[in-house]
Amino acid sequence: MRSVSKLMLAGALGTMTLTSACVTDPETGQRSISKAAIGGIGGVLGGYLLGDLVGGRNDRTEKIVGAGLGGIAGAAIGNYMDRQERELRQRTAGTDVQVVRQGDDLLLNMPSGITFAYDSATVQPQFQPTLDQVADVLSQYNQTYIDVYGHTDSTGSDAYNQTLSERRASAVAGYLSSHGVQSARIGTRGFGETQPIASNDTDAGRAANRRVEIKIVPINQDEVR
Repeated sequence: MRSVSKLMLAGALGTMTLTSACVTDPETGQRSISKAAIGGIGGVLGGYLLGDLVGGRNDRTEKIVGAGLGGIAGAAIGNYMDRQERELRQRTAGTDVQVVRQGDDLLLNMPSGITFAYDSATVQPQFQPTLDQVADVLSQYNQTYIDVYGHTDSTGSDAYNQTLSERRASAVAGYLSSHGVQSARIGTRGFGETQPIASNDTDAGRAANRRVEIKIVPINQDEVR
């Protein structure tokens, strides 16, 4: 019942945000409902993809300014994120990483089955080349905030799942920062089992819920003046 009620809550949120959970094909310009929006992920997008940055925008902006990083002029943001999205899709093609576009924000969905071994917060060696590609793109497009989110399924206690999700988010963030992505741009948050995108009553659903996500948000030039 616990997992069902959480899924129902996510679904209810999703009905309010589904119309915005679309993906724009960078090649054709065609918009469609993303895979992530199907089966309740719209609720997740509404829950935090549209929310503020980890730690709050003011705190994150101060870190950006302190690191000497700049922002993007408002009119140029869309093009900047278009180019970054296109490159991320190219670099992660053929992997299980999903790139979701939401307005001017991007979300990379990385199933923990390819990112981590069972009950581990160490990035698996076989996934490191993919994460290297992601880090390379993020380091090149450095006028963005980066939030790393950890998620689990409902197996185990709430407290354990919360801690595991935090450790996994921190592991990915640490990997990115050690591969050229400025740490001032990165925030982390563990959601534990509270943000399911599928039913925890099936093996497939639980596998989908075990994931790490990277949210990429453009830095507006007006914010860092």
